Amino acid sequence: MKFKKFLRILLNIFFWTFVAGIASLAALILIYGNDLPDYKKLATYAPPVATRLYASDGSLLIEYAEERRVFIDYADMPPQLVNAFIAAEDQNFWTHPGIDIQGITRALANNAMRMFGYNKTLSGASTITQQVAKNFFLTSERTISRKIKEAILALRLERSFSKQHILTLYMNQIFLGARAYGVGSAALMYFNKPVSELTLAECAFLASLPKAPNNRDRAVERRNYVLRRMVEEGFVSAADADAASREELNINSGFTAQMQPEFQYFAEDVRRQLLETLGRETLYNQGLYIKTTIVPELQLAASAALNKELDAYNAGRSDKLQGAIIAMNPHTGRIVAMSGGYSFRESSFNRATQAYRQIGSTIKPFVYLAALERGFSPQSMILDAPIVGWRENDTLWKPENYDKKFLGDIPLRLSLETSRNVPTVRLVEQIGTENAIEAAQRFGVYPPDMPNMNLSMALGSGETTLEKLVLGYSAFVNGGRVIKPRLVDYIEDRYGRVIGGTQSEIVEWSDDLMPPETVVDSEPLSDPQSLYQMVSILQGAVERGTGKQARVSGHTIAGKTGTTNDVKDVWFIGFSKNLIAGVYLGFDTPKPLGRGAGSHMAARVFADFMRVALANDKNQPFSVPDGMNFVRVNRRSGASAASDPDGMIIQEAFKPGQYPNPAPKKQASKSSAVVGGVF
Repeated sequence: MKFKKFLRILLNIFFWTFVAGIASLAALILIYGNDLPDYKKLATYAPPVATRLYASDGSLLIEYAEERRVFIDYADMPPQLVNAFIAAEDQNFWTHPGIDIQGITRALANNAMRMFGYNKTLSGASTITQQVAKNFFLTSERTISRKIKEAILALRLERSFSKQHILTLYMNQIFLGARAYGVGSAALMYFNKPVSELTLAECAFLASLPKAPNNRDRAVERRNYVLRRMVEEGFVSAADADAASREELNINSGFTAQMQPEFQYFAEDVRRQLLETLGRETLYNQGLYIKTTIVPELQLAASAALNKELDAYNAGRSDKLQGAIIAMNPHTGRIVAMSGGYSFRESSFNRATQAYRQIGSTIKPFVYLAALERGFSPQSMILDAPIVGWRENDTLWKPENYDKKFLGDIPLRLSLETSRNVPTVRLVEQIGTENAIEAAQRFGVYPPDMPNMNLSMALGSGETTLEKLVLGYSAFVNGGRVIKPRLVDYIEDRYGRVIGGTQSEIVEWSDDLMPPETVVDSEPLSDPQSLYQMVSILQGAVERGTGKQARVSGHTIAGKTGTTNDVKDVWFIGFSKNLIAGVYLGFDTPKPLGRGAGSHMAARVFADFMRVALANDKNQPFSVPDGMNFVRVNRRSGASAASDPDGMIIQEAFKPGQYPNPAPKKQASKSSAVVGGVF
């Protein structure tokens, strides 16, 4: 009877203890369970994923990410990698309901024994499901309330999702050191390989990281602990674990997509523009695939050509000359090469797109085009004679040619091919300063709202960027069309959907990812015949004028040199039929380059680049518009070769109604000084 009474009392104690436990649990759920986050959104898990920037040939340039992560679906995770994490983190994962009562009991016992001096390590009892709850929804504060919320969320997650889905969440979200989140990113960071290629030893190493992700001093010891746990759980044999424990861990110091330094200026321009148009969250966390326009072999050639010239000049100097080069397709604006300086590491300032500098004689083609548009022919005569008493506003000055000589009456073509200043001043006076500057504005070289429409601006004292200058010259060869610089061909989201195009515009691409057709929404900037005459003159500047250093054997090249006052900045802009490139050289704080320096340096960079860029291309002469008449003329007099055969004979392009000059008189009078007007 006493035993039965004792048993009844004991059962009552167990019953009321159980009831109290249930009541307590209900109370805790009532208190802490009502304001918990909405865990159901994890059904469509889309974690932050790195955006990747690719060159035109598909090679990876760089990753943009706040958290490095490569999403791996559960079906693609190697079984041994899953088993390693189960053994290390949650041996009862497949059977518990979200919290592990057995694990809690074991942890309480171990911790109690440690308090009484037994050699036991402090241990926790958080399951993988609880870690998912904490990582997604809760803070890491060590409070009872947080642990209760964590347990409630874990129970709810287990009721809503499969074990495989919970593991997918866990193994893609967990921080594993070196800015790597998830096993996919960690495999690349530590071993430079995908998870499918990980060895047993490497799987065990990754599974050891959650406890101390940034401490690799005990990497081998922790790896071997995980291997022992895998043996205890029956995941691997003792022999396999022993072999894996002897495997050397070749851990990278921190793998990332190491972009070659030659590509950094271009990549930074892409990043800066997409950050503005897409926003930081989209760019850094949405796993975009960005296909850029850069052509690796051309980029390497451009950087090599620029740095070769800078090295030659800077040898033995303390103040370092800087420069830039940019190359693009003049018909589409696709930038195929860009370097904004000698070293991005030393200075990220992009001198191709951010540096505004005086452009000197590179403005002359726009001034001369304005004359061609007004009826001048390439052989119209301009006087090259001293100008004295020239006053503009309160400034009295005397224009000079670079060689300090005067040639008398010379054809417009010869004046531009040899970049003579005095005839250019006279030409500006004839067509009007505003008309000369308007041409540069129309082609995008100068801004449309320039406050000072004076002669010096028409002669190149205005400032612009190398990129704007190259875009302006592109219109000479592309039919007078306005184009935008294009750094990006297309952008795909993480699901492979094309969502965007070049820089600030969103464009529709066809299913086969062919570029959209260019939409011309404005009239040409100039008539095709005037444009061709300008191209022909610039071709002459390279073949026999100031741009001889830019010649490329076997290819038709046109271009123009540019030098500012005191040789503080030097330029060359040149092009073939389908490729244009511009080069700028100068100090960041403008000062003279010194004796022997000049635009030939920039032309030399251009030629070095174009020799590589055109090496495998057939020569393509420039397209000739309808209605042009070609006549052989004397380069010096502009008369037909039949009437003036002495000297250099060239072929000239005339518009309908234009003709060669009359034969020159036998006795040419000497030019006298001419007093210039005030305008």
